[in-house]
Amino acid sequence: MTAPLPHTLGPPVVCAPLAVERRALDGDALAGVRLVRTGMGRRAAGTARALAVDGPRPVLVAGVAGALAPHLEPGDVVVADEVRDGTGARGPVAVPTARPLAAALRALGLRVHVGPVVSTPQVVDGDQRIALATTGALVVDMESADLAAAAAGGPFAVVRVVVDTPGAPLLRPGTPVRGLTALRTLRRAAPALRTWLDATGPRTVRLAEPRSFCAGVERAIEIVDRALDRYGAPVYVRRQIVHNAHVVRRLTDRGAVFVQEVDEVPPGAHVVLAAHGVSPAVRADADARGLSVVDATCPLVAKVHTEVRRHARRGESVLLIGHSDHEEVEGTVGEAPARVTVVEDEESARTVEVPDPTRVAYAMQTTLAVDEAERIAAILRERFPSIAAPRQDDICYATTNRQRAIRAVSADVDLVIVVGSPNSSNSRRLAEVAARQGVPAHLVDDVSELDLSWLAGVGRVGLSAGASAPDDLVDEVVSCLSGLGPVTVTATSTGSEHVRFTLPKEVSH
Repeated sequence: MTAPLPHTLGPPVVCAPLAVERRALDGDALAGVRLVRTGMGRRAAGTARALAVDGPRPVLVAGVAGALAPHLEPGDVVVADEVRDGTGARGPVAVPTARPLAAALRALGLRVHVGPVVSTPQVVDGDQRIALATTGALVVDMESADLAAAAAGGPFAVVRVVVDTPGAPLLRPGTPVRGLTALRTLRRAAPALRTWLDATGPRTVRLAEPRSFCAGVERAIEIVDRALDRYGAPVYVRRQIVHNAHVVRRLTDRGAVFVQEVDEVPPGAHVVLAAHGVSPAVRADADARGLSVVDATCPLVAKVHTEVRRHARRGESVLLIGHSDHEEVEGTVGEAPARVTVVEDEESARTVEVPDPTRVAYAMQTTLAVDEAERIAAILRERFPSIAAPRQDDICYATTNRQRAIRAVSADVDLVIVVGSPNSSNSRRLAEVAARQGVPAHLVDDVSELDLSWLAGVGRVGLSAGASAPDDLVDEVVSCLSGLGPVTVTATSTGSEHVRFTLPKEVSH
């Protein structure tokens, strides 16, 4: 049964402190949107109180501001991820939609920054500007902190265009020219502001369960963490330990050094082999360099390697269902290159040839879409009746479970978002499985890749994450959606996981 949508919002308002800012925004892009001149400085507080009387509504503050950070230039756009009250009378207001809004502005060709905006009762310069810059705020204005109240708990965003900088203060001869530049930029920004406004509204979010890290990924990450704890930095890792940019970045910050091949690792150093597995040739190269190897290959990938070796020893041809450019497939093929042929799709399955059709087996990449892989396997079984199948499913339990969950979620939503890096096979397969259910589905590395235009008119969103994506990235997407309007979060569970793999002896104690 479909969960009811939460309460509605009032009509949106775009707040522009000055008349020239309001005129810059008054065009086709914001046609039909209420544009309010709030007044400068503390006069905005009265406007905010008047707007808040009607209850929660989307409020977007747009105008010019003074730069605090030295790298900002006149005409640069700043999207607030936090609005601070420079008087200290109120706490900061978080703006969780900042990064998608910034992406929409960048798509217009604008130079955009994301960071804190601070509001002060008066124009600041000199020592005051320097002091505010030390707090990490990017720009200063005189209204945004007051106008946050206008949303009355509804969606709130701030977009400011730099007009003056520490090197070119407001009271200088060049200010009129810089002001015109800023106002032109503000007008150019209007379509992105409309995109944000159109994306606001109440909605439900259905979380797929299970999602995010599987046991193999957790094991691989823990191996690198423990290796760093035990041996100290640097610890080298061949390829990405798992296919997720955020995980790699965190481990890099800890002292892990990611390399393409083991010949980049200094002789005698410690090297971790990634979860996707490697060919025997890679292991031989590591031995030749005297490297201390810690093997983080997922046990389920290792099982496929074992199957391929067994079939090859028997003199059988192995048809490996998978993607030839994937690291897991490269490593598996390396177990018996003369006997393994990669079968990527149904057409390949219909045309592949083997020396002896009576001595053939098949195996699978562990991160394939279950339905697609089974169709390919069915063709192979029909063409080669005596083909040997895997003793147990090659597609890992985590891939299967996440695909089952995303199918269940996709049955009752308007849009599916899958969190995962683009080089993650299992994450891409989740988006493809959802799309095959007839619902628009998109893969995003994190919330910054969330396209606000996807959300216009969408009341129900399905959300999952690939087995290599941290769950905190899912939390950020939920937070962003909550920043666009009231959200009801439900979970669609198709099972639970309690698998845990043992660690290799090199890091287990």
